[in-house]
Amino acid sequence: MSGLASPQIVQAVLQHYPRTYGEELGIRSLDKPAPLFRLLVMALLMSARIRASVALEAAQALSRQRWNTPKAMAEASWEDRARALNEAGYARYDERTSTMLGETSQVILERYRGDLRRLRAEAGRDPASERRLLKEFKGVGDVGVDIFFRESQEAWAELYPFADRRALKAAEQLGIGKNVHDLTRLADGDDLVRLVSGLVRVDLDGTYDEIERQASAAG
Repeated sequence: MSGLASPQIVQAVLQHYPRTYGEELGIRSLDKPAPLFRLLVMALLMSARIRASVALEAAQALSRQRWNTPKAMAEASWEDRARALNEAGYARYDERTSTMLGETSQVILERYRGDLRRLRAEAGRDPASERRLLKEFKGVGDVGVDIFFRESQEAWAELYPFADRRALKAAEQLGIGKNVHDLTRLADGDDLVRLVSGLVRVDLDGTYDEIERQASAAG
């Protein structure tokens, strides 16, 4: 556990990881169908046992192909989707993931008319129901839902505040809290979303010592 003051640690995390994965993907707002679909695709890709940076590059590759809506993704050929994933370094999972992306896109089109906001409405804006419905998409389990919730929590107010187990593991190890409500005393709004995302990346990257050194230098 860090002996440094919590605000110093929080500032170090936010400075080291100033953007969420969604922001790095270029998602700026989640009030329209396309950004929500792109976020779900990113969550699906990051659910595999593969480096987050590789999954993010794969999501960027799909975006460069302009497969940013369920319709565009479903209309792309299986071969083209698999090729784009493979060339982005997502080689171990390219074929299976191409299938899942096609099937998930088709379900969104048929059940939600291409708009995940209708999933939210069907769930009655209840997080447990939203989790259950999101997990009906092939390739999206609890890890994928956690990623989706982390990124969408400010737009979907019923999710806020949210921190998954990996973020809380990092928070506890850094000595800044044991639950999401501890974190809300240190950051709110966009800062909380970025803090939770940053904590996940601290754990994934193993940058605990670096964050503590940065916080110590700032203090």
